[in-house]
Amino acid sequence: MDILLIGGLWLDASAWDEVVPAIEALGHRPVPIALPGQGDGATSATLADQVAAVLDAVDAAPGETLVAGHSAACTLAWLAADARPERVAKVAFIGGFPADDGAAYGDFFEVVDGAVPFPGWGPFEGPDSADLDEEARRRFAAAAIPVPEGVAKGVVRLTDERRFGVPAVVVCPEFTPGQAREWIDGGDVPELARVKRLDLVDIDSGHWPMFTRPAELARILAEAADDVRP
Repeated sequence: MDILLIGGLWLDASAWDEVVPAIEALGHRPVPIALPGQGDGATSATLADQVAAVLDAVDAAPGETLVAGHSAACTLAWLAADARPERVAKVAFIGGFPADDGAAYGDFFEVVDGAVPFPGWGPFEGPDSADLDEEARRRFAAAAIPVPEGVAKGVVRLTDERRFGVPAVVVCPEFTPGQAREWIDGGDVPELARVKRLDLVDIDSGHWPMFTRPAELARILAEAADDVRP
């Protein structure tokens, strides 16, 4: 099965470089998605452009896909399920949750000169970054790509309730499955509260397991894909 990999804010497709061979070894085809505005120099990219890139990858797959979104891109993965419920076999949310209809996609940090630069490690101190050493932090910050304002402030539009029939798995890095369940049951994640089949899987990592636990993340995604094969 094709496993589409969508990185969160400031990441380009190379974020998945260590996950890709591990997924291949487990019998699936990983497809890291290059998002407009995150690696191609398109500073005027919009959320609609990024959604289109994800849907192009879904449509290009020979069959059903597992769409995995990381952090803010959990919303991109869910938008794919909303637009292609008959083509997306499962959604994996890695370290995040989908935004609600009408919410801003990634309006979390200050816009500077039309884009959202990586804000430094201050907002991510603690469990988010505890497993990143100083060299890993330096590399991340040096490679971080400012996210175009049109992406970060883009408005999420969800239209097809068939998305709730698409199975989903939440991969829990800096938070536990128990915490995720509490947030969902408490009404903090309305979209996931309505998903008919939702699994929660733990991974012992910070917010960026593709860098610190790539083999384990690949195994979790491959097992999620195996679980939907006929």
